[in-house]
Parts: sequence; C-alpha cells; structure tokens
Amino acid sequence: MMERPNIVLIVADNLGWGELGCYGGGKMMRGAATPRIDALAASGMRLLNYNVESDCVPTRSALMTGRHPIRTGAFQSVPPGLPQGLKQDEWTLAQMLSEAGYATAHFGKWHLGDVPGRYPSDRGFDEWYGIPRTTDETQFTTSVGFDPSVVELPYIMTGKKGEPSHNVKIYDLATRRTIDEELVVHSRRFMRQHASTNTPFFLYLPMVHLHFPTLPHADFDGKTGLGEFADSLAEMDFRVGQIVDELSALGIAENTLLIFCSDNGPEYRAPYRGTAGPWTGTYHTAMEGSLRVPFIAHWPRRIPAGNVNNEIVHVVDLLPTLGELAGARLPQEKPIDGVSQLNFLLGQQAKSNREGFLFYIKEELRAIKWRDWKLHLVWEPAVNCGARKLEVPYLFHLIQDPKEETDILTRNTWVLGPMLKLVRTFKESVKIHPNTPPGEPD
Repeated sequence: MMERPNIVLIVADNLGWGELGCYGGGKMMRGAATPRIDALAASGMRLLNYNVESDCVPTRSALMTGRHPIRTGAFQSVPPGLPQGLKQDEWTLAQMLSEAGYATAHFGKWHLGDVPGRYPSDRGFDEWYGIPRTTDETQFTTSVGFDPSVVELPYIMTGKKGEPSHNVKIYDLATRRTIDEELVVHSRRFMRQHASTNTPFFLYLPMVHLHFPTLPHADFDGKTGLGEFADSLAEMDFRVGQIVDELSALGIAENTLLIFCSDNGPEYRAPYRGTAGPWTGTYHTAMEGSLRVPFIAHWPRRIPAGNVNNEIVHVVDLLPTLGELAGARLPQEKPIDGVSQLNFLLGQQAKSNREGFLFYIKEELRAIKWRDWKLHLVWEPAVNCGARKLEVPYLFHLIQDPKEETDILTRNTWVLGPMLKLVRTFKESVKIHPNTPPGEPD
C-alpha cells in the first residue's frame, strides 16, 4: 500500500442538489436512475450542506486556489477573446500536489484561462485534455450568422507540462455528445499508467454533463424515454461507474480518495431544466438552490459508510483538505479562505471546521450563511428577476424555512452580530491583501 493515497476528484457541471437518486431524484423523480453514484454515497459520506459559488468560473477558481473568487478576480464567465482566468501568481491545488510528488492530470472543462501561461499544463497539471472555456460554445458553428473572423472557433485542446497546448478538434454539437466518453478514456489510461509505477496521482475530472446544451452520447440517446436531459443524467452516472470500475480493476480503490461533487446549482436554461430538490433557486442566484450541490466522498475502510451530514462545508475547503491528506505545503503568500475538513470527512469528528461564509456574486456581497441561518443583503430569488438591494436584510432559518420564504430578522437581530463579524474579518484581510481586479494581466 502506498504511503499517500491517490486522489480522484470528479466535478459535474451544473448538477443540481435534487438530480441524483441518493438526493431524492433518480429514476422516480428525474427519469434516470443513478445507481453507480448512489452506491458511492451508500458506502461513503454524503454531504447535505456542501456549498459552491454562483457560476462555473468562480467555483473552479475557489476549488483551485482555496480562496474566495472576489480575491482572485476570477468570478464570472467571460466570452472567448477577452481577458479571463487565474493570474500566474495564484498557487493552485495542482501545483501544490505536484510539488508534493503527485502525478497530476486534468481531463475536462478548465474555464480558468485560455491563453498560454494559463492553461492547466501551465498551472501544475502534467497533462490535460478538454476545453479551455465552456460548453455553450458548441452551438457557435451552427448558429445563424456566426462569424469566425470576429469570434474564435471553440476547440477541444490538449497539452503537457513544459510544452505548448494545442487544438485537437472543433468543439461543436457532435463532439459535445462524445466528449465525456473521451475524458473517461484519458482518465483510465492515466490511472493505469501511474498505478503500474506506484506513483500517487491526482486525477481532476471536471465533466461536461449536465451543462447546456445537455446532449447525451449516441449510446444513451433515447435510453430513458424522457428526453435528452434524463439521458445525459444516465450517461453521467455510467461514466462515474467506469472510473470506479477502473480503480477496482487496478486494485487501488482502497488507497484512493474519490470525491464526486458539482460546480453549481441546477441548469436552468430551457429546455434543459434541472432541479435543486427542496431548495429554492438555480445557479446565478444567492438562494440555497445555488449554494448547495451534491458532494460524496468515498474511501473504503477510511471513510465510514452511510454517513450523511448537514454540516457546512465550502468548496474553498478542498485545497487545504487535500493538502493535509497529501502532506503538501500549503500556499503561504496569500490568505487561504478554506479550512481542512480531513478529520471531518474521515469520520474522526462530528462537526465541520466551518460555521459560515460570505457569498458574493461577482463583486457584490449578496448573502451571509452562518450555522442554520442565512442573511440576504440583496434579493434576487430567480435569475434576471431584478436584483434588489435591501435596506433591511432578510433573515431565514434554514431548518425551519428551507425555501427561504419568511423573513424573521425582526425577532432575531442577535444573529447579525456573528454574521457581520465574518464581513469585518474578511474586509480587514482585503486591506492587507488587496483583491485582484478581473482581467488583470500577468
């Protein structure tokens, strides 16, 4: 058995809290059974209160840096050809694990830089294959009036550390259907390669499903009889199962921490509508349907089976957690907002090491979450319904009122104290370490 475990991090794209069977969705409620992911949850830990950011870019920025996106400037999706991504002076999760002796690979959606110096292979990954930005670009080439002379064509790309990244093929509606299959092929090859040399590895697999256009592989097209979204959910479950089966076939499952989670709340663009289950809202809002997404941690004999928990965990916690697991050096130059949750995930303590966090959308502080309480400073329960800054904030108790319907601040103003302390502490930190403006060059 290797001294340090392998790490497999699978991140679904826009998978809502209510889609999977183990979160109340599955075949009965969402038209597609998810037996492979459900089995991971049954034999590991399932979090009910894992929180992310409002959009693809800020969540991935938070995951890679352990820092709130307002600090890094990577807090919104940007069209191709405009400055975007993480500056080179941000220390990434991949750089940290690579320095600790891990082989590292990225197969999937990056969305943290689309120019030389900011590709995954420039930011700590030994190799990568996937897309530099996002999936709605697959519609470009078939859109009325699309002009490739003013908007660059979307490509699937590949690269290796120390070498230039290059285009592989056009990312269009046809390759949209096959890309997740390709990502799994690359992932299995990478795991076989390093299992044979006994080198600990970090596999980052940010899948493309269920981001719009949510189109399944031909093998799954029509499988559920309930449309492309349900077919794609079934395919996603199958792809996760392929990774699990490969770990078992290689005999390394017991020495591998596997995490499956999502980057955002549910897809909301018609006709590809997802669900957050009991929570209100979708991504691009500050509602619980945006913040809470599935999170499953699986490690045979190390993570107790069947553990279901409603403790608060945030995506920024992944970097320090995996850093402690790998015995890695955490970044010291800039403040890290994440806290290690390793003992919590291993079942060695009942409580999370986090009580709350601030929630920004772009540069605006929208909400504060603390224990079972949620304070909204700006009210926009649905995308594009018109954000309204509140003179008197709304306060909700998320156990008594999970849908955030009845403001109870008047009778619970004491909660403002600990919440506003979180704001003050963060602002004091920003004075010492100023935030990076979006689009700032290296």
